[in-house]
Amino acid sequence: MIKKRILPLLVLLVLILGPAWIWFHRVPSGIAALPPESIPLRGHPAPEFSLQTLDGEALSLSELRGQAIVLNFWATWCPPCRAEMPELQAAYQAYRSGGLVVLGVNQAEEAPVVRAYLEELGLTFPVVLDANYEAASLYAVNSLPTTFFIDRDGIIRGMVVGQMNAALLNEQIRTIYP
Repeated sequence: MIKKRILPLLVLLVLILGPAWIWFHRVPSGIAALPPESIPLRGHPAPEFSLQTLDGEALSLSELRGQAIVLNFWATWCPPCRAEMPELQAAYQAYRSGGLVVLGVNQAEEAPVVRAYLEELGLTFPVVLDANYEAASLYAVNSLPTTFFIDRDGIIRGMVVGQMNAALLNEQIRTIYP
């Protein structure tokens, strides 16, 4: 007898409380982490940012205009990042004299940790510190490593989420480097 009364009551509660729960937990209109028009897309200008180098100097993306840019978001604790670092270094060495820049954007780590990592792996390309995820937010980075390929005019020509091997890296570089 009690079970016959509980079932309709439970159904009624779900019908009333379900929509209320959805209503109160929705994202309010006009608020979003990244509006669709701000998500960087292939063929659109690369979002501008200015971050500190390991030496404490500011470096902005616009300072690199006129050069092809491999913009790599990474962290020292990320195994796929570590695995692709030798490929990024090799590309930097091979193409830098012709105007290619590999720019590493480290995610929220202290300069001494990053410096030790670069020394350990023998990395010489420039690195900036994204202490507050400013650049990562502009580029909608939610997975490491993530790499953007930006041409000499500051236009995004490609993006790779995840670890790259030499073939994939060189294929993407050909889209920005003659």
